[in-house]
This record gives sequence, structure tokens and C-alpha cells, in this order.
Amino acid sequence: MITIKSKREIELMREACKIANLTQIEVEKAIRPGVTTYELDQIAEKTMRKHGAIPAEKGYPSGVKGVPDFPGSICSSVNDEVIHGIPSKKVVLKEGDIISVDLVAYKNGFNGDCARTYIVGNVPSEVEKLIKVTKQAFYEGIKFAKKGNRIGDISNAIGEYVNKNGYSVVREFQGHGIGSQMHEDPGIPNYGKPGRGARLEPGMTLAIEPMVIMGGPEILELDDGWTIITEDRKFGGTL
Repeated sequence: MITIKSKREIELMREACKIANLTQIEVEKAIRPGVTTYELDQIAEKTMRKHGAIPAEKGYPSGVKGVPDFPGSICSSVNDEVIHGIPSKKVVLKEGDIISVDLVAYKNGFNGDCARTYIVGNVPSEVEKLIKVTKQAFYEGIKFAKKGNRIGDISNAIGEYVNKNGYSVVREFQGHGIGSQMHEDPGIPNYGKPGRGARLEPGMTLAIEPMVIMGGPEILELDDGWTIITEDRKFGGTL
């Protein structure tokens, strides 16, 4: 069921979103060769708590028997890890890497969710293009996030822009509604036909999340039950 937020609820969400953005800024400052994803995770948690929020991803239930709840305050996905990478002291960033940082700040009963993909040092031009296309795909979708449009209009805009640039989108995971729960209706795929899906109304709050791969769209799940990688091991970016 899609929930329509009041002006007051949206203001509370805005505060959570501001903290999520501040956290991304602090994490970005620390990204360099030699830093571990665990260190980035610690910076994120410290920043959120400093501003009165908690990291909503920490302890998020897997829903799968035998798979532990998510242990990190951020998802830190490096290179061919598209989403849900687990922060680790063993994962040390090096020159030429990219890292997608997805985080959710929870404050006053509401969630603020944002993802960014960063480069580590210098990367080849084709990797820079991947990040630019991923970022622009987000804005292509945003253009259609207007009253009277449908979810499919957002999805189609993202998918068509990514395909036009020679990349693929992840099809098994998607953006989503957000509010008092991290994941709410409606789901927002990164591909689809315009004019389909729920009609957009004032008060809907959406987390639009392009997940873009340099190669084919096929993905695999690692044995940790969380990390999603590209099957062809090509780089992937999220926003």
C-alpha cells in the first residue's frame, strides 16, 4: 500500500535526508587508497549518531534462514559489487577502484536514503563515463517524478537513457517508496514501459535508485547472502 505523507511528515523526512547527505559528504572526504570500507562504515555511523540519527541499515533483517542481519552502517560496494557490499577491515581501497556507498539515516520515525558512487584516485575514462551515466540516469528519472505521471514513466526514462549509452540496468532490484519504513510501496524498477504502474500523487516519497552495469545485466549473489556482483565482473555504479 502506498502511503501519502503529510507536510509535517515530509519535513521530518527532510531532516533525515539532510543527515544522510551530510554523512555522504563525510564519507567522501575519507575515500582514498589505503582506506578500508570498515573505516568508512565507522565514519558514517559516527556522523549519523552525532546528528541524532541512527544507521537504519545496521541490523536490517535478511529474511533468509542462515543469513545474518546486515552488519554494517552502510552498504559499501567496490568495483564489480553492484549493491549490498558489506564493510570489512579486509577490503582496502586502491588506486583505480570505484565504491558505491548506500546509506540510510533514521530520525524522528522516518528514513532518509541515498547512494553515491565515488572514484578512488584516477580511473580510466570509461569508468568515469559509467559514473556520469549513472548520475544522469537518476536525473532523467527525476524529470518524470511529477503529479499525474506514472511509475513506469520514471522507470522507462532511466532504462532508455542507460541503454542509449551502451550500459545495462540491474533488473532484479529496484528503487522503492520510503518513509517510516525503509522499503515501502511502490517499487520503482530501472526499466519498463511509460504509462504503466501507480499514478504519482503529492505526498508520495520515493527512493529512485539507478543501478548501472558496464557490461551485461546478469548478476550473482555471494555466499554472504548480501553482496550482489556482476556476472561478467564488469564495474557497476549506483545512485
